[in-house]
Amino acid sequence: MLYRYNMHSVSKIAIIGAGVSGIAASKQLSHHNPLVFEASDSIGGVWRHCSYNSTKLQSHRRDYEFSDFPWPQRESSEFPTHLEILDYLHSYAEHFDVLKNIRFNSKVVEIRYVGDQEDLSSSFGGLPSDHRTPLPGHPVWEIGVQKNNQSDSIQWYAFEFVVVCIGKYGDIPKIPEFACNKGPDVFKGRVMHTLDYCKLDQEAATKLLEGKKVVVVGFKKSGIDLAMECAKANQGPQGQSCTMVVRTPHWIVPHYRIWRSGISKFIESYLLRKLPLEKYELKPEHPFEEDYASCQMAIVPENFFSEADKGKIVFKRASNWSFWSGGIEFEDNSKLEADVVVLATGFDGKKKLKSILPRPFCSLLDYPSGLMPLYRGTIHPLIPNMAFVGYIESVSNLATSEIRSMWLSGLLDKKFELPSVEKMLSQTLHEMDVMKRSTRFYKRHCNSTHSINHNDEMCEDMGWSSWRKKNWITEGFSPYSSEDYRKKD
Repeated sequence: MLYRYNMHSVSKIAIIGAGVSGIAASKQLSHHNPLVFEASDSIGGVWRHCSYNSTKLQSHRRDYEFSDFPWPQRESSEFPTHLEILDYLHSYAEHFDVLKNIRFNSKVVEIRYVGDQEDLSSSFGGLPSDHRTPLPGHPVWEIGVQKNNQSDSIQWYAFEFVVVCIGKYGDIPKIPEFACNKGPDVFKGRVMHTLDYCKLDQEAATKLLEGKKVVVVGFKKSGIDLAMECAKANQGPQGQSCTMVVRTPHWIVPHYRIWRSGISKFIESYLLRKLPLEKYELKPEHPFEEDYASCQMAIVPENFFSEADKGKIVFKRASNWSFWSGGIEFEDNSKLEADVVVLATGFDGKKKLKSILPRPFCSLLDYPSGLMPLYRGTIHPLIPNMAFVGYIESVSNLATSEIRSMWLSGLLDKKFELPSVEKMLSQTLHEMDVMKRSTRFYKRHCNSTHSINHNDEMCEDMGWSSWRKKNWITEGFSPYSSEDYRKKD
């Protein structure tokens, strides 16, 4: 590997990633002319690189839009496809001239801290009470970038502030661990992760699934959508069934999504009447509100359980499983034959971050509680001059990223200051404690239950009124939307 040490300094601010969070941050910080590094050849993030042919948004388009850029046909009841979402994101980027700041095919492979070492030492030896200066007038970070067409060299850039927007999903799959001679190597069929399946076009995907005994491991959105694609590819008498291996059932809701109002027990009763969860032993043992609080609900595709009734989708509850030469073996020693096994087992977002952050920062990502302590969902109190956008989940990750990008813009423009490291850590630990009381799945770092409170706090930081409606009646009785948080010129 060749390293080019001639340092480039073309902007004060770097943004890593041009997915939803990256283009939101780029737009809100456009007056600083940030430099955006995107590893691929296009914007869109997971919508571009980690979507199936059948992937759709899990909410109405009006619930997934930027505050100052409404969807066309925004009142349509149809959930937009991933291609429609990509069109929307491209239109947004072109409308606000975001693309000019993006360098495509530019993968960030390393980040080095070059800031004040004395300040760094005090940050870890104690808890300094002084506020950091987001734009100190000198480089704090150096970023090593590998161009796709120059894979043998790394170019270095210097920045005062870095915004990390590479997200938690995609890139690094989470693969289960197996005992010796119990892993994929003993299986004679094909094993792949959903990340690999996403890269197949329609023809290749159909060829992989058609007439095959397919096992999908996992029962969240990616697994459910994949099982539905498998069922569609196996219609007719020659078609095989797709078996979903389910360890922990989570609450799923109909494609027409009636769940947005009501209390947990009422919603659970409704879902049990509308969906055959008990018939297929898919009723979760935990309350609905815990899945809502951890952003783990999945909307089932239309006709999903109709395919199950026809035997095209089969469910197998299992806590532990492994491979044998002909398929999957379960803890009760029963075996399931398979031609293809697809792992819908999620992604390792923490590992992705740790791969580029230097020491000691990479070891502090989840210090001290196992979660990233992000003040206002954006600033790690122990990592100077860096922000993380897109790591807090919500019902609408786009809206969550946008308001945090607005807040970050206010911070960098000195509209307000950060509190002390000690106060920021205290605040984040309190929020984590609230999440732990809300759901056993708190490590997903979701703020859906408290999103309005968090938005109110950011509005107050920015000097905005936390009352976003025009009058007290709509404030008290109308749901908030992204339009309510539109930045006023």
